[in-house]
Amino acid sequence: MKLLIIEDEPHLLSIIRKGFSENNHEVSAAMDGTTGLDMIAAHPFDVIILDIMLPDINGIEICRRLRAAKNFVPVLLLTALGSTENIVNGLNSGADDYMVKPFKFSELDARVNALARRAGQEHKQQDTITIDDLVINRKTKSVQRSGDTILLTAKEFKLLYYLAKNSGIILSREQILDNVWDINFDMNTNVIDVYINYLRKKIDKPYEQKLIHTIKGLGYTIKP
Repeated sequence: MKLLIIEDEPHLLSIIRKGFSENNHEVSAAMDGTTGLDMIAAHPFDVIILDIMLPDINGIEICRRLRAAKNFVPVLLLTALGSTENIVNGLNSGADDYMVKPFKFSELDARVNALARRAGQEHKQQDTITIDDLVINRKTKSVQRSGDTILLTAKEFKLLYYLAKNSGIILSREQILDNVWDINFDMNTNVIDVYINYLRKKIDKPYEQKLIHTIKGLGYTIKP
């Protein structure tokens, strides 16, 4: 695994670098944001460990720039500030995980490995799924039906892709909540019904053949 650590505390940087090197990972390091961004532009990394408080460009801004440039390398933020607001700001900038200092290296190692595994699983997913005349491209986040381009929000696309990659399988509300929203919603919420309705208006309503089906008492499925 190729790791980049962007951390301006020399002692902490040394500990993290030594730990991952001993675990046979290829480790690169930068002590400021500008150098870190230059290294990211020049080399591909599997995971980036990024301190929030850096002397020039802070970690949250670095993460924002990566996501704006369509670079979705997994990022784990390190923060000395464990407040909810600070953590939420970090995750909203596009970070995948965070750890509050001080921490044990064993937990950092486990978190980094989990991020790398998840990224590997996503990479193996189909880039294009075709169901009848519906074509979904995961990489470009584009959707077409009968040659027409259909514009979806990020959440609508995630829901559609989850249904499509499980085409023909009845998915329960709980499965959809767990895999599309990643949050423990109240199971009585109608958020799924609302978004299914959004998709039907865009995917099904203008066309004769309906693809999205409600299986009463069980859930939803998409199939020709």
